[in-house]
Amino acid sequence: MSDTTPRLPGPAHPRPAPDLADIERDPLGYLLEVLRLEYHGAETGEDVYSGASLPQLHGRVYGGQVLAQSLLAAGATVPAGRLPHSMHGYFLRAGDIHQPVDLAVERLRDGRSFSARRTHAYQGGKAILSMIASFQEDQDGIEHTSQMPDAPDPEDVTSAHDVLAKIDHPIAHFWSRQTAFDVRHVDGSLYLAPGAQRTDHQLVWMRSRGPVPDDQILHRALLAYACDQIMLEPVLRQAGHSWQTPGLSIASLDHAMWWHRDVHVDEWLLYVQSSSSAQGSRGLGAARVFAQDGTLVASIAQEGMIRVPD
Repeated sequence: MSDTTPRLPGPAHPRPAPDLADIERDPLGYLLEVLRLEYHGAETGEDVYSGASLPQLHGRVYGGQVLAQSLLAAGATVPAGRLPHSMHGYFLRAGDIHQPVDLAVERLRDGRSFSARRTHAYQGGKAILSMIASFQEDQDGIEHTSQMPDAPDPEDVTSAHDVLAKIDHPIAHFWSRQTAFDVRHVDGSLYLAPGAQRTDHQLVWMRSRGPVPDDQILHRALLAYACDQIMLEPVLRQAGHSWQTPGLSIASLDHAMWWHRDVHVDEWLLYVQSSSSAQGSRGLGAARVFAQDGTLVASIAQEGMIRVPD
C-alpha cells in the first residue's frame, strides 16, 4: 500500500436501522461499526468518506462521534507511521442522526515529519463540523510531563452504569445500557443531581466497555469521542447544576485536543478536569488525561454554550 492510499479501519458495508437490543448487548461493538467509514474516492481535490450515526435520544448527532469520524478520515490519508498529535475543531450545526455524515478531507501539507489535514463534515450539503488535525512521525526529543494527582482506584469508584441501571427512565436506560464507555466520577456524577459542593474541578475515570483493536489512530479517535460527554461538566458543577436542571440547553462550540503519548482507551484513564471561566452563555472546560500508571497521554480544551432559564 502506498503512502498516498487512503487507509480505513476495516471495510464499510450497508447498515440496517439499529436494533436497540443489539446495541445494548454490545454498545462498544456497535460504536466501532459506526466508525468504519466508507471511502467514495477523490472529488475536487478532496478525499470523500461517509459514515452512519449512533442513536441519540434528542435525534442530534453526538459531537464526539463526528469528531472521531473526522479524525479517522483525515488519518486515513496521511503517510504510514504518522499519528495525530493535535486537533482543532468547530461545531457549526446540529447534525441529524437519520442522515449519513459525509466527510471531505483536504490534504493541506505533507512535510518531512508532519502532515496537516482539514476535514469538513457535511449533512445535506451543509457543514456541521470543520476540523484541522496535525500528524507526526515518532521522533525523539525533550521529555517531561505533569504529575497525576492522587485519586482513588477506579475499582473503588461507583460506575454510572450501576447508578442508572436501576432507574426505569429512557435517559437512564440510554446512559447505562447503550454507552460504550464505563464512566466513574470520583465525587459523584451530575446525571441525576448537582454535586455535593460547588467546585470547578472534577476527577473522572473512564475506559471502554471491552477491548479495542490495536490501532493507535482508532484509540486516539475514541478518546476524542469519549471526552466530549464530560468536558463541560466542571462548568455545571461550579454553577450548582446537573444534567437534569430544568430548561438546561448545552452544546459544544469548539474542541481542541493534544495527544502527547500513545493512549489505550480500553485501559483506565483519569480525566483531571477544570473550568477557568463561564460568561456570556459560554463555559470553558479543560482536561488532562492520565493513564493509570500516571503517564500524561492527552490534554483537552472545549468551549460550549450553556443556557439555563432565569
